[in-house]
Parts: sequence; structure tokens; C-alpha cells
Amino acid sequence: MMLMIEKKPVQAAIKRGADVVLSALALILLSPVMLIAALGILICDPGPVIYKAKRMGKDLKAVTMYKFRTMKVGSDKQGAITGVNDSRVFAWGELLRKTKIDELPQLINILKGEMSIVGPRPEDIDIVNEYYTEKEKLTLKVLPGLACPGSIFNYTHGDRYLFGDDAQSAYTDKFLHIKLALDLYYLKHWSLIYDLSIMIRTAKAIVLTMKGNEYIDFPMEYKKIREMRRWRKNH
Repeated sequence: MMLMIEKKPVQAAIKRGADVVLSALALILLSPVMLIAALGILICDPGPVIYKAKRMGKDLKAVTMYKFRTMKVGSDKQGAITGVNDSRVFAWGELLRKTKIDELPQLINILKGEMSIVGPRPEDIDIVNEYYTEKEKLTLKVLPGLACPGSIFNYTHGDRYLFGDDAQSAYTDKFLHIKLALDLYYLKHWSLIYDLSIMIRTAKAIVLTMKGNEYIDFPMEYKKIREMRRWRKNH
């Protein structure tokens, strides 16, 4: 199956050019924010500032994804998925997660050509190998991204799924396939305008969350998928 991005090589080239320019500018402009984030980590929980996570990249090739460390040293050995009120996350790390500042080091991944600003979020390698269906592996035909419909849904509604003592099981059983369905919808309808809308929607979700909004509406893709499923059920 050929994805929409593969059918639009000129737009795909523009997308890559925009990734390079925007990530380089963001690294320069946000460098003070990143410095404060790093200092806060060293003060709150001394240890490595950057967490290097092995993730599945484009064409099933592993990549090392960079993040600001938000959990106590060694916490990753207890599972790749972080649940609601996870005790492994220290206070400064929780703030970095809520504001998405912890993801800023991935701008380096984007510059290196390992990621894109918009694209399906890079997933843990073991989760891909064990839980992805063949159809869901289509999300691995493109560069993983910093933002996508699945990540917006995770940010605004993930807490409804990722609670309890076993966050990883909750993630793989209840949440993973919904998130991937949203990203498959994105890939089917991809365009540069769509990418821009996702960047704007991601920023809006962060602002609303920081303002204390208790309810943020479901992403457009979630509603579309539900409508399609209801139509198929009735026809």
C-alpha cells in the first residue's frame, strides 16, 4: 500500500526542508529554555540530563531518541510506559512532561534526519514487535515525529487509560491501537496543510492544559474514526 506522502514527492521534499529549518531555528530560540530544563534536572535529581531511548524508526530501523530525563535514574528498567501519577517521575520532570519541554532534544533527531516535526510517535521496539498488526506497521513507513494525532490524543486523554499498577498492560491493551488508528488516518490524508494544523493543535492543547482546562475535546481524527466505524456497522 502506497501512503499519501509517497504519492506527493515534491511536498515530501518541502516537508523535509521545513523540518531542517524549523528544528534549527527552534534549537537556537529555545536554547535558554533547554538550559533551564537541564539545570532543573541536575538540581532535582542529579544524573544524566538526557535520556536516550531506543525506539523503532522508519522502515523498522532502530533509532536513539533523545529526551530530557524526567524519571529517577534507572526507572526505565521498570517499563517503557509511564502511568498516571507514576512515582518514578520527579517533580521537575512532571513539569517538563506537562509542558512537553522534555521532548525538545528530539529537535536534534529531526536535524539528523531520524525524525520529523510531524509524524507517528516513535514506539518502543519490544512493543512494536509484540503488539503491532501488519496494518499498524504502515506507520513505520515514514519518519517518526514529534507531534501527531496519536500524541495529541495521548496528551489530552491518555490519563483515562494509563492508570493502575500496570501502565504498560493498560497501554498495550486499551490505548495503543486507538492511537495507531488515529495515525493511520493521518497518513491516509497527509498534506503539508494537515501537518501545519497538527502543529497548531498541539500548541493549543499544551496552552489549554497549562491554563488548567479540565476538558479538552477529542481530536478530529478520533471523531472521524468513530463515525466510520458506526457507518460500517450499520451498512
